[in-house]
Amino acid sequence: MTAPPLLELDDLHTFFYTDTGVARSVDGVSFSVGAGETVGVVGESGCGKSVTALSILRLVRAPGRIEPGSAIRFEGKDLMTLDEGEMQHIRGNRIAMVFQEPMTALNPVFTVGEQIAEVARIHGGMSRKEARAKAVEMLTLVGIPAPEQRAGEYPHQLSGGMRQRVVIAMALVMNPALIIADEPTTALDVTIQAQILELMADLTRRLGTSILLITHDLGVVAENCSRVIVMYAGEVVEEATAVELFGRAHMPYTEGLLGAMPRVGGESERLATIPGTVPPPTAWPAGCRFRDRCPYSWDRCEREHPPLYQIGAGHTSRCHLAEEPEHRNHPHPPLAAQRGASAA
Repeated sequence: MTAPPLLELDDLHTFFYTDTGVARSVDGVSFSVGAGETVGVVGESGCGKSVTALSILRLVRAPGRIEPGSAIRFEGKDLMTLDEGEMQHIRGNRIAMVFQEPMTALNPVFTVGEQIAEVARIHGGMSRKEARAKAVEMLTLVGIPAPEQRAGEYPHQLSGGMRQRVVIAMALVMNPALIIADEPTTALDVTIQAQILELMADLTRRLGTSILLITHDLGVVAENCSRVIVMYAGEVVEEATAVELFGRAHMPYTEGLLGAMPRVGGESERLATIPGTVPPPTAWPAGCRFRDRCPYSWDRCEREHPPLYQIGAGHTSRCHLAEEPEHRNHPHPPLAAQRGASAA
């Protein structure tokens, strides 16, 4: 018998009500994360990745709201039915968040030890002495040298890599079942980035923690994730195992992302680009939302919004090519590229 998912989103809609219209930032997103699994969520800026993460923790604030009918189930509970007190118990305790920029996540006027200890006191009911010892223990766990000394230092006294390790230590204090990591290595140099990602992978192996890794870096996903969810224009457009996605991507948007990845070795060649930009969430186009940027689009793409087609076991794609693959034989410059050329 298959174990139920640790986290399950079902038809999640998160809209922002602005003076310029309703921004449908997350528009019908469904996916799950299993126990001990690392799942990557990828896509360009503006596709809805971070709003999805905030929605899971119910941290969306006005003018945004999670729409009625959205379901967020975690450990068998529907988080949409919980009151704020119950959600505060889950945040930082059962679900923890690692943010992109540690300097904005850490308070500059408290030592890093005090900030880690605060989590232990609030969620674990520990005394000040116990919480302080716990802070040092967590700094040791995430590989910070001289943890006793570092616990007494302020965020500005630490390097970017050490600050990110502190944020991870704070996330791990209560041994959460799920860590949501939103671009956790973007601000770090490549060497430190690799160390942080290896640390998170090691924690998954040792502690059985699930990770939802939100990033725009497909190289990071290839190295660290067992399954990948590709988002575009507020919705999931492809989902597959990492091996399947990198070996047999189906959705043209995913193909474009993979084509834009730098490659090591071989002759130097110009990186591929996807013409145009993600449309604004206040005006998603009719039909396929990627059609203006797609080299294969045809009249059906303008008329019909594609569902998620089943491509193979555990592999879905939001593209009509699943039913009419012959259109791959007739690629053409995307409308966005044509408009760019005419404007030039």
